[in-house]
Formats: sequence, C-alpha cells, structure tokens
Amino acid sequence: MAKILVVDDEEKIRSLILKYAKFEGHDVSMAEDGLAAVEAAQKEAFDLIIMDVMMPELDGFSAVKEIRKTADTPVLMLSARAEEYDRIHGFETGADDYVTKPFSPKELMLRVDAILKRSRKAEKLSREIWRKEGLDVDITARTVSVDGKMAAMSPKEYDLFFYFLKNRNIAITREKLIEDVWGYDFYGDDRTLDTHVKLLRKSLGPYARFVVTLRGMGYRFED
Repeated sequence: MAKILVVDDEEKIRSLILKYAKFEGHDVSMAEDGLAAVEAAQKEAFDLIIMDVMMPELDGFSAVKEIRKTADTPVLMLSARAEEYDRIHGFETGADDYVTKPFSPKELMLRVDAILKRSRKAEKLSREIWRKEGLDVDITARTVSVDGKMAAMSPKEYDLFFYFLKNRNIAITREKLIEDVWGYDFYGDDRTLDTHVKLLRKSLGPYARFVVTLRGMGYRFED
C-alpha cells in the first residue's frame, strides 16, 4: 500500500486512476491543478505523485519543480503530447516516468508498482561514497557534485548513474540496462533509455566522457 497523489484537471481521469489505484490497495488523494498539488505535497508526504502536464493555475512541469524544492517524491507524468521535447522536458523536471494519453489503466498501475519498488529499494541502500576527479557522489544521500557544484539530476538519472557506478568498466547491453534499471515490468521503449543517457551526460558535464556508447550493443562506464 502506498500514498498516491493524483493530479489532473479532468474529473474522469482522476476517477479512473482512483478506481484502479484503490483496487491495488493504495491510499489515494486528488488535486485538480498544479497549485493544489504543490499545497497538498507541502502538507503531507506521498510515496508517489501522478501528475498531468496541461492544467490551469499551474502546469504539471512547474508543479513538479516546486515540489522538488522540498521533497524527492517519485513522479509519473501524464500528457496528451508524445513529442520527444515534452518527454525530455518531463525527465529534466524530475519525472521518473512519462505516460501519454490515452493510456491503459492496467499498464499505468504496472508502471506505478515499478516506480514504488525502485523507490523502496533505494531507501534500503547503505551509505556509500564514490569520488573520481571532479565527481563527488554520495550514493545514500542521492547527491552528485560536479567540480564542486551540485548537479540537479532527476531520480531516474541518478538510478542510471548508480547502476553504471556499480558496473563500471563492464560492457552493458541496452536490454540489460532497461531490465535492471527500469525492471522486468517496464512498459516503454529504447527511446526512454537514450533520453536518460543523454540527460545524464548533460548533468555530468565534462565527465560525460565516462559514459561510452558501444555501437550496436549498449554502454560502458569507464573510470
């Protein structure tokens, strides 16, 4: 059971997600716009937020940015727009997953469960520090410093980076990355991996060179 905040200006969408989430045993709260979502997140802690993008008062992207200032709550974005720019913007904002409308409620719940499993697994990690040149990583605190400046990584960027660290200097196939970082129940495509690698390299700045592309295979993190 998890506490989930569902944010969407369409009552039918909220009711649909409420129905399926409650069937899975989750405790669900709802908000009609981004501003209400920010206020709700400031009053209580949630295990996951399902956030629509296009809403009145405050859009989903802006709402996530505000929530990220005080909480690291996992976020699943909903949008009727499937363009790459919107997907990238969603991940840059800090979203853990991005689902386009119309969507399958059952698939949405599978994605919700996958995010919750990863989040709970991350909470159990023991404290660990890793340093290389100008990279300073506190794995437990989920912080990455690049040349003394804190990098603003999204939760999924961090998951990918952490996986690379654990398997550095090892060639990893695209399939293996998706399976281990997103999970067996991941419902997406290779574009999701490519997008996150692109964002991770951007966050690493001059140390993006550590993430090496293996053509026709996958990636290797070289230190």
